[in-house]
Amino acid sequence: MNGLLFIDDEEGVRRSVARALKREPYQLYIAENGENGIALARLHSPGITTVVSDYRMPGIDGLETLGAIGRINPEMTRIILTGYATMEAAIAATNQGIDGFLTKPFDNKSLRANIRGISVKKHLRQFVTEQVYNELQSSPGALAPAFHEVTVLFADIRGFTGMTQTVSPEYLAGFLNDSYFTPLGEIAYEYGGIVDKHLGDGIMIVFGSLGPRADDPLRAVAAAAVMQETAAGIDRELRQKNGLRLKIGIGISTGTVFSGLLGSIRKKEFTSVGMAVNIAARLQALAAPGEILISEKTYLKMQSPNRGGSNRCADITIAALDPVRVKGLPDPIAVYRVGQRIRTV
Repeated sequence: MNGLLFIDDEEGVRRSVARALKREPYQLYIAENGENGIALARLHSPGITTVVSDYRMPGIDGLETLGAIGRINPEMTRIILTGYATMEAAIAATNQGIDGFLTKPFDNKSLRANIRGISVKKHLRQFVTEQVYNELQSSPGALAPAFHEVTVLFADIRGFTGMTQTVSPEYLAGFLNDSYFTPLGEIAYEYGGIVDKHLGDGIMIVFGSLGPRADDPLRAVAAAAVMQETAAGIDRELRQKNGLRLKIGIGISTGTVFSGLLGSIRKKEFTSVGMAVNIAARLQALAAPGEILISEKTYLKMQSPNRGGSNRCADITIAALDPVRVKGLPDPIAVYRVGQRIRTV
């Protein structure tokens, strides 16, 4: 459902907005104050996709209202509408993470166009990671093509193809987004990784593509351990509810790659390419459910005294496995299996 919630304490404004949006493809919800708006958002989430709130209202103001609604569902597009178009109000709205800022009085055509435009911009941001978007906003030159050392993590669901035959597309999308991509993506973010791309039921995460750190290998391995622990917990819940499973294999490799904005004139993405990417993908394919395999360079970097003084990994066991062949390399490469749970600080 494409729901729009409008919050304003003035009845005349509420009526004007209802008329302006009458022919738009929205299920319209109206609230006369922030408290009622929050209640409606909670009741109808995720059906409500856009919220427009007056800035100055009795009780809690528009910024507080949109802040509370954002905690209910961060994916809602949140817009402030005010007759007090001051720089202070705009700065406050930006600091709250509000997606757009509109002013009164308004004409119907511009109101409709601006709401659509802000909503599109909000959703376009989801096509790049927050880190990349912020780099583009602050310094476009920071994304210039470059060679540097990174640590690459690949994760993939085991048995996914078989599961696709037993559930509806809508249910499968919910499973991937809510039980897999979101929790693992949040772990990557917490440990300083960037989700490079989603590849079907696979995830590619890069540590250091916007600026290498000495402890990137440690961050990647620690994140992988938390991912496996999280996936195991979700798997237990899923097994009791619907029979779907979340068993993942993870491969990690460290090496020099080429990073930059790559693609056609119509679509580009910030990504990394190189042998470290190929090796991480190969190790992921070899990993058993619940297993983490790492390359020799990742292993050696974790032991390095110049790793940046990080305490992200402690109480870890690593076992050497038989060497494996990787396409593009003449000789087999050393492989290591990460053992017990990695404790993080």
